[in-house]
Amino acid sequence: MPMWKNDEEMFRLMKEKLYTPVVGDILDQMGYKHQFLPAEIRPLESLVPADAFIDRTQQDNRLKIAGYACTVLENDVFDNPKKPFGYLTEALDQLQPNEVYVATGAHNSALWGELLTATAKARGAVGAVVDGYSRDTPQVLEQNFPVFCTHCWAQDSSVRTYVFDYRCTIEIGQVTIHDGDLVFGDIDGVLIIPRQVKDEVLERALEKASAEKTMRRAIEQGMSSTEAFRTFGVL
Repeated sequence: MPMWKNDEEMFRLMKEKLYTPVVGDILDQMGYKHQFLPAEIRPLESLVPADAFIDRTQQDNRLKIAGYACTVLENDVFDNPKKPFGYLTEALDQLQPNEVYVATGAHNSALWGELLTATAKARGAVGAVVDGYSRDTPQVLEQNFPVFCTHCWAQDSSVRTYVFDYRCTIEIGQVTIHDGDLVFGDIDGVLIIPRQVKDEVLERALEKASAEKTMRRAIEQGMSSTEAFRTFGVL
């Protein structure tokens, strides 16, 4: 039986107890060796200069993301599309609570911004991960909604980008992402946990995280790393 009763408890445990390195280690051990998205995909918060005029009081909320993937496939276009933005509004309007908007496929404009954040948040979504750019940075950050992207760029998508499909299989870097997979991200990156193995991955990751804390205390108290590894079996 899982260590949580429902999705809310599961996501709370992920955010409070886990971090991407330990979850990535478990995925490796289980044979899922290509689950991290490209390193360029970072928390939007971390892309803003330290001296920028940004309210940092809710920073922790914006540096960690956990939810079910709602996958979105976009295309670059090179003239005004017949349907502006394609199926963007439809994709946003059908977001569900505890979902993360995950988009890829277009690179000629920003894929995220202020109004998309407001819509997703109103629908109960818990974050966005885009394989590309975000804009309206102060207005996005002030909504305390975690957004992970490659960088900030203001170029508009209306005449450059078309949402081709959603809730479809997509690829970002080396990772194949299915709608409904788990998305987990922090300052060290974003990884995808296949939904069919999520319970085992998370339970083993929680055990490893606890063992690592115990091992660290032992090392701080004088135990050698060799003896600690022999005793606790983690590194």
